[in-house]
Amino acid sequence: MHKHVIVIYPHPDDESFGSSGTMTQFRNQGVPVTYLCGTLGEMGRNMGNPFFANRETLPDIRKKELLDACKILDVNVEMLGYRDKTIEFESRDEIAEHLKGYLEDIKPTLVITHYPGHAVHPDHDAMGAAAVEAVRKMDPEDRPEVWAQAITNDRYETLGKPDIVNNVEAEFDVKVAAIQAHRSQFEGMFQKMRQSPDFKGQYEDVMERFKHEEFYQWQFNN
Repeated sequence: MHKHVIVIYPHPDDESFGSSGTMTQFRNQGVPVTYLCGTLGEMGRNMGNPFFANRETLPDIRKKELLDACKILDVNVEMLGYRDKTIEFESRDEIAEHLKGYLEDIKPTLVITHYPGHAVHPDHDAMGAAAVEAVRKMDPEDRPEVWAQAITNDRYETLGKPDIVNNVEAEFDVKVAAIQAHRSQFEGMFQKMRQSPDFKGQYEDVMERFKHEEFYQWQFNN
């Protein structure tokens, strides 16, 4: 069994949409989980529905939503202080060193992050690449296992089948509650979905996909 799990994503809500079911499974086993959140998502376009945020208030709102979600998930959270939508322009090596400091201090046996190049958003790709680099920089004997989450539509064709597929149906209520804690983002996305003529089909498809969380085990050559 893992001793400590670190989850590394760039935005508030990435943890809830991405791997909150898996995180809940670990917490139910008594395994500590720490979320390293890269930014406050202050450049996000969703402001709630109806609007209750604006560009000035959004960072504080998203920070509170993140804390609320992590309380629901019963995980520790560390905010890394990077600026939303700029991680791809930061020095990968500097971010990797920053992350490596947390890894060496916490000593996780597992790191969960985005799969570089297969995570849709530039911030996702950049943070995933920095997380992988941080682990690579560690002494091979001390490296935690890395589970990388790919979310591109062609992931199966380019990467093959995922190594880990977690059925999180038993944890689904917790996952949905964590997602809903990110009210500014969830409500806007949900409203766009509701406006679709195929709302029922889209909603059911999304909910079904949320019941499984997939990961690829990252392989280090040296």
